[in-house]
Amino acid sequence: MGADLRRTSAHGFRELLDGRRILDPPSGERGGPKYSDVPRFLFDKQLGLPPRDLEEYWHYWLVSNKTKAVLEGVDPDGFVFVECDVLRPDGAVGPAYWLCDVIRILDAVDEAASRLKIYDEQGPKSYSLVGGATLVFKEAVVGEAHVFRMAHLKPAVICDQQLKDACKVAGLRGISFRDAANY
Repeated sequence: MGADLRRTSAHGFRELLDGRRILDPPSGERGGPKYSDVPRFLFDKQLGLPPRDLEEYWHYWLVSNKTKAVLEGVDPDGFVFVECDVLRPDGAVGPAYWLCDVIRILDAVDEAASRLKIYDEQGPKSYSLVGGATLVFKEAVVGEAHVFRMAHLKPAVICDQQLKDACKVAGLRGISFRDAANY
């Protein structure tokens, strides 16, 4: 699960940085940023197309109120949200958007049953899905979770069919899904 990166035109939003260079979590951590000021965004159609329900933004997703409701409704413990201030070029308040992070990290890959590259000779273990992979997860580790990051490939977000179906039923735009069994 992730942002649909096939959009070819520019995004019609930018962050008003207030002295920050980028929005990212503290080194080695996941979760909501602890900023002294609320993250502020300018939504301007002169910059490009308006944001969809889910957009990639540095180490986070920028999500609409609708997306937040769906994600929280399916797996409230899997995500953290930070409210953003959204402004329009005329200074009017824009639609509600949130920075979102998947905070659950599980070591759930059944390495014996999966096909993927595993690197563990120098430094911490890591996975690579480059060139294709087939991922099988340990149900006992996943349990009731509907979304998680892989412990040895944290950028990858894994979700189950229930979360995928909820996103589709809600008509959310900007989300991409790949089959973990045929990556």
